[in-house]
Amino acid sequence: MTDPCRLNPVHLPSIARGPLRLVAMLWLVVLSLSVAGLAQAQERTNHIAARLVAERAAQPGETIDLAIAMRPEETWHGYWLNPGDAGFGMDLDWDLPPGAEAGTPSYPTPEPLMIGSLMNHVYEGPYAVLVPLKVPADAVPGSRLPVRLKAGWLACTDRICVPEQAELATTIKIAAPGETAPADENFARWRQALPAPVVDSGRYAIEGSELRIAVPLAAGAAIDSPHLFFATDGYVDYAAPQSFERQGDWLIVSTTARKGAAADKPLEMVLRLDPSGTGVSFTARPGEVAAVSGSPSAPQSLLGGAGLALIAAAFAGGLLLNIMPCVFPILSLKALHLARAGGDGGEARREAVAYTLGVVLAVLALGGAMLALRAAGSEIGWAFQLQEPATLVLLLALVAAITANLAGLFEFTLPVRMESSGGGAFMTGLLAAVAATPCTAPFMAAAMGAALLLPPIQALVLFAALGLGLAAPFLAIGFVPFLRRMMPRPGPWMVRFRHIMAIPMALTALALLWLCWRLGGTTLLAGGAAMVVVVLAICWAARLRQRRGLSALAPAMAAVLVALAGSAAASALVSPNAGQGGEMAIPGSIPFSEEALARARTEGPVFLYFTADWCVTCKVNENVAIARDPVIEAFREGSVTVLVGDWTRRDPAITRFLESQGAAGVPLYLWYPRGGDADQLPQVLHSQLLIDRALLPAAKAGL
Repeated sequence: MTDPCRLNPVHLPSIARGPLRLVAMLWLVVLSLSVAGLAQAQERTNHIAARLVAERAAQPGETIDLAIAMRPEETWHGYWLNPGDAGFGMDLDWDLPPGAEAGTPSYPTPEPLMIGSLMNHVYEGPYAVLVPLKVPADAVPGSRLPVRLKAGWLACTDRICVPEQAELATTIKIAAPGETAPADENFARWRQALPAPVVDSGRYAIEGSELRIAVPLAAGAAIDSPHLFFATDGYVDYAAPQSFERQGDWLIVSTTARKGAAADKPLEMVLRLDPSGTGVSFTARPGEVAAVSGSPSAPQSLLGGAGLALIAAAFAGGLLLNIMPCVFPILSLKALHLARAGGDGGEARREAVAYTLGVVLAVLALGGAMLALRAAGSEIGWAFQLQEPATLVLLLALVAAITANLAGLFEFTLPVRMESSGGGAFMTGLLAAVAATPCTAPFMAAAMGAALLLPPIQALVLFAALGLGLAAPFLAIGFVPFLRRMMPRPGPWMVRFRHIMAIPMALTALALLWLCWRLGGTTLLAGGAAMVVVVLAICWAARLRQRRGLSALAPAMAAVLVALAGSAAASALVSPNAGQGGEMAIPGSIPFSEEALARARTEGPVFLYFTADWCVTCKVNENVAIARDPVIEAFREGSVTVLVGDWTRRDPAITRFLESQGAAGVPLYLWYPRGGDADQLPQVLHSQLLIDRALLPAAKAGL
């Protein structure tokens, strides 16, 4: 291990150029020697506490993550892998059993810190460096694998620096085949702090003293006080101002190149997007980069042209959700509420407003919950609630009760005052928004992706615009007499229509039962089916009481208690790793991973798509466009590799990748030509589009 009392030679050039850097270097050396002498005289506590943590138990031959968790004292900071103008990063010396292997450390997104004229890349709060560890293939199940590490680092304030070291240790339990163990909950938060990898390459060019970088960043991704970090020393003047300018799906950065730097090799970079530490990582290769016309960009918000475009995109996405297949089962309830208003303009307007309030409030609640959970460290995206067994069971109970109501098994009525004030329409709006969340309509992806990066208040504006778009057609019918006159008049047909519409709601309940099996295995399926039987029995009891002229309040409360009990049981009993997982629509498809994608791109064209069992749009696309014999044959002829990211259950790696593409949810379809960058395909696919993509290289070769 390198002596922690001297500077890391890898980073010595970063502090030794120019008079100021030479002074800084000498200052650090003198300080290090003085502190080393003091350390020999007495023991002292590190100013950055460190511990080594294993994520979970591991199977023989499996690779899991270790975390070097660092906690600086107040006013102290640690350094990124490239510390900037001063400092040095971590020095790691592993002591591992035979056959075990530690991989390359992954650092969280750093923050810039100017001290005098020196730019430092630091961490001023708790952080963790993640290191993959490959477990020996011959590890014995039931044993424990000892892991030891000698680590050295530099701890600094804005006035003094102290080299520190620690001997860290942990053990990894070797699991038996099929055995699962819960993961340390801190790892989700630590992974969220890592910059999301962008698979597409960036470009950089050096002209004189100007260094320009083209960062692949989706147009919907917002930035606020960004900063670009270089993992490799020797190319950039760290303290120089950085200017940013949007050019479509590229962010052009302009700064000052270090004297003698040349665009001669690929460089690893990290772009910090906002003060909260959201970041993306990418590789920039030498190439042409357009000049930046302005000065450093102001923080993005929804007040400019780009922000208004995002609001319009969210509204359009909500509008299109009305024709997406996942919303269809709830259309019957909307139609019944509107038809019931008949020619009464006042009642129609009350119904429309109440319905709109229900939709908007539900979307805001879902969006706010998603933002709060993400701020707490969870890696989640749009429709996250359908990845949770507890929420799925509650939704199943609700759909079963609605099916029984539509079929006439019992009558659900609100008090007269609530009904006349639009209470029924309000509740319909709530349900419509919940039913719409599994879908991501065209135009909506960029807006929802931006919502994950904007400040909370601005993000909620986008969610409100989405809700208004979803409610817009029915709001228009309520306030435009011409549209209202086109609605059929109330009559006996409404009862028949209501009974017919119980069929798609029943099919929705069956789909939710199937999803219980996919998400939680036979345990959740059996529990969900039993709960449906109990709920239907309670609905029948409510019918008998209503026929005798009695209140159905007691059965209704019983149904609520059953649903809550089923939800609690699902949360407590279902393992996060239970369930069957998604099936591959195309035989021979490869499960998504960053490594698999990188390998596939070197071999030929790649079709990468992200799906989930609860995403009806995804399943429709798979059946009508992807899993078609002509498409499969074209993929085989064009040597297309198909990668599938199944997001049915939470997957932090998929969540980070979706974010790096400016998407908040599924479906997402990407096409990579051989040696080229990703081309995002429409969210409503048709088979001919995929066939043309697959056969295009062969057609060009024939020419």
